[in-house]
Amino acid sequence: MQKKKRYEINETDEAGVRKKKLGHVIIIEDRCKGCTFCIANCPRQVLRASSVFNKKGYHPPEVIDASRCVNCHFCEILCPEFAIYSVDQNDIYE
Repeated sequence: MQKKKRYEINETDEAGVRKKKLGHVIIIEDRCKGCTFCIANCPRQVLRASSVFNKKGYHPPEVIDASRCVNCHFCEILCPEFAIYSVDQNDIYE
């Protein structure tokens, strides 16, 4: 039985260097209950608590530096309310 490739390997450029995989974080603010799991556990420190309140009265996360996101999907795995997710940045601009 052959092993199946689980994750895509980043494409390489002309010099053979792998391209950096970038992600885009999308936050559904009104679903957020302010647990801060995504903020505390982001491996690249992309998020922080915002100063505004959502409809539920919580501080949802906001993106500090979008260029640091590597689309690891860790934030969406941890979110109990499914209020945050990330997509591949190439999918946005294609």
